[in-house]
Amino acid sequence: MSEIISTLQYYFSHSLVWYALIVGMLIALCSSLLGVSLVLKRFSFIGDGLSHVAFGSMAVAAVTGVTDRMIIILPLTVLSAVLILRTGRNTKIRGDASIAMISAGALAVGYMLMNIFPVSANISADVCGSLFGSTSILTLRESDVWLCLAMSVVVLIFFVLFYNRIFSVTFDESFSRATGVNSDCYNLIIAIITAIIIVIAMNLVGSLLISALIIFPALSAMRVFRSFKSVTVCSAVLSVICAGTGIVMSVLCSTPVGATIVTADLTAFLIFSIVGIITSKKCRK
Repeated sequence: MSEIISTLQYYFSHSLVWYALIVGMLIALCSSLLGVSLVLKRFSFIGDGLSHVAFGSMAVAAVTGVTDRMIIILPLTVLSAVLILRTGRNTKIRGDASIAMISAGALAVGYMLMNIFPVSANISADVCGSLFGSTSILTLRESDVWLCLAMSVVVLIFFVLFYNRIFSVTFDESFSRATGVNSDCYNLIIAIITAIIIVIAMNLVGSLLISALIIFPALSAMRVFRSFKSVTVCSAVLSVICAGTGIVMSVLCSTPVGATIVTADLTAFLIFSIVGIITSKKCRK
C-alpha cells in the first residue's frame, strides 16, 4: 500500500499529470451531460461518427503540414455534425444510416491518406495513438486545461439555463415545436458542442473510444434511476469518478489512458446493471 501511495505522490508531483486528470474529468463531465440527451433521442452513435470524422480531419492536417491542426479538425468536425443532423431527417437517408456513411467514409479516407502520404516512419503507431489515445498521459499542455475549463463552463451554463427546453426537445420534438420551442436550433447546438468535445477529447482517449464517454455513463444511470434530472446528475457524477479512477489506474498500471477510462466506465455499467436488476425485483415484490 505504501508503494502505491509513493508512486502516486511521485507522479502527481508533476503538473502534466494534474493536467491530464483535470482535462479527463472535465471532458467526462461534458460528455455525460450531452450523452443523456443523445441516448434518449436514439442518436448516441453521433459521437462515434464524429470521432471518425475528427480522425480523418487530423490525417488531412498532418498530410498538408498544418502546424495548428485544430484549424482543420474543428471546422470539419462541426460541419459533419450539422450534415449528420440535416441528412438524418432526410426520408431517404435516416439518422443511423447518415452516421454510418460519414463515419466509415471519414475513417477510410483518413487511413488511406496516412498510408499514401506518411508523415513518419511508424504509421502503425501514429494510427494506433490517434484511434485509441496516447499511451502516455504526459502530452497535455496548460492551454488544454484552460480550453476544457472554458468548454465545461459553457456546457454547464447551457444546461442550467435551457434545462426545460432541452428536456422537451429530448422527449418530444413535435410537442416542443407546438409550444414555440425552436427544437432545430437546440439540436444544432447540442450537435456542435458534441463535435467540439470530441475534438478536444481525441488527445486523451482517442477517436474510437470517445463515444464510450458519451454512452456508458448515461446508460449506467438509466439502469437505476428513472427521472431525467436524476439520470443526468448520476451520469455526470459517475462519469467524473470513472475518468479520475481510470487516469489514476493508468498511472499505477502503466496502461493506456483511454482504454483504462473506458474499462472503468464498463465496470460501472455492469455494477449499475446488477443494482438495477436487484432493485426492480424488490419493487415487484
